[in-house]
Amino acid sequence: MSLTGKQIGVAITGSFCTFDQLFEELQKLTDTGAVVQTIFSDSAANIDSRFGKSDDFIKQAKKITGKKPILSIPEAEPIGPGNLLDALILFPCTGNTIAKLANGITDTPALMAAKAHLRNNKPLLISISTNDALGMNMKNIGLLLNAKNIYFIPFGQDNPKTKPNSMIAHTDLLIPSLEAALEGRQYQPVIC
Repeated sequence: MSLTGKQIGVAITGSFCTFDQLFEELQKLTDTGAVVQTIFSDSAANIDSRFGKSDDFIKQAKKITGKKPILSIPEAEPIGPGNLLDALILFPCTGNTIAKLANGITDTPALMAAKAHLRNNKPLLISISTNDALGMNMKNIGLLLNAKNIYFIPFGQDNPKTKPNSMIAHTDLLIPSLEAALEGRQYQPVIC
């Protein structure tokens, strides 16, 4: 499947340790010819961490996509009524965002984008990055795995010895996972 001309949203949440992979895959995605719109959660847009400054991340997203990132709930809300996206990717998707999504909470621009997008029965692709995937958040991941129009980039444990509950997406599978989601199927295997 060609992604040329496809309108793809990338909602960025605060798993800052994965931002190097995020921007690498964001570049690959735009290189396919997809039209990419980024949306930043409040944390991703406002917290400086040891991994970098939030303003620099916003600038980098704009440089890669050529579009100003969406940074507020009112800016994200029109995604639904305007039917603006062919697919939306939550990348990275923190455990906090997973829990809120599974429980219908819409209190960040990233979650508003997801809620607004799902009303159009189009694919939402999740790139999981959480230290509690095999802990408190397993029930939420289970709910989302069974939800209509929600797909996952395959994921697995990233450090089973020192962080046995932690799981992270295999972000190098973003493009084939997105292509599968646009065709209405889950890229397999989900857990690897």
